[in-house]
Amino acid sequence: MKNGNALNDEDRQEWLNRLNSLASKQLESKKGGIIACSALKEKYRKLLIQNIESKVEWIYLKGTFAQIQERIQTREGHFMPTHLLQSQFDTLEAPTNAHSISIDASPEEIVTRVKKNLMEATEFGVYGLGVMGKSIARNLAQKK
Repeated sequence: MKNGNALNDEDRQEWLNRLNSLASKQLESKKGGIIACSALKEKYRKLLIQNIESKVEWIYLKGTFAQIQERIQTREGHFMPTHLLQSQFDTLEAPTNAHSISIDASPEEIVTRVKKNLMEATEFGVYGLGVMGKSIARNLAQKK
């Protein structure tokens, strides 16, 4: 993706397996976690939660093409070239079993909604990939 090419299912396989392994280890140690990633297809999400299904809650940060395109263009050093965004939207299978939060909200409001939905009854740690994961982790840390 960094080289300007869209990822395919084969490209993502090792990455998804690795994230599942990390999540499983985190849960074995009685700690929670957040995986911040583009789990665009239902089959990707199934791989991510294999053997830990009952311990997973999904949060879907929902935004329009224009909103996300603007954010990518204004971020310095974003890993994904803007021209690949359409391939992400073409691949997206919106989750039906997720807490859906609009990115129209401010980062502070998004964190408040996440906390309301999950944090009151959950203890977790954060590990993530990419800008979205870093942003969620920082906001959660500031709002603890």
